[in-house]
Amino acid sequence: MKVLLSIKREFADKIFDGSKKYEFRRTIFKKPDVDTIIVYASGADGAIIGEFKIEEILHDNLETLWSKTGNQSGISESVFKKYFAEKKDGYAIRIKNTSIYDSPLSLEALNLRFPPQSFAYI
Repeated sequence: MKVLLSIKREFADKIFDGSKKYEFRRTIFKKPDVDTIIVYASGADGAIIGEFKIEEILHDNLETLWSKTGNQSGISESVFKKYFAEKKDGYAIRIKNTSIYDSPLSLEALNLRFPPQSFAYI
């Protein structure tokens, strides 16, 4: 199963250039058979730009999560802490097998009118 994730453009670009190996989330999808993430790069020129497979999903307290993933996160610790403000734990999706599309897709290509706040099952 696939989900569409909204990811800020700067972080989406890092996923596809290989410098970001983990995507962090405050909440995660409930369906256990999700294996592919379709990336909606949010921003003024928002578009669906590619996809990747899920290698694993880590769930832990923030200190442990950062110690396990920080050096491959593509972000600073201050950005990590700001994103998880007021949370005690979080999720890190380990990225593998990225595939950037030759041409970006519109949301309409997936029969969506608006980007998901967090994610949408596809």
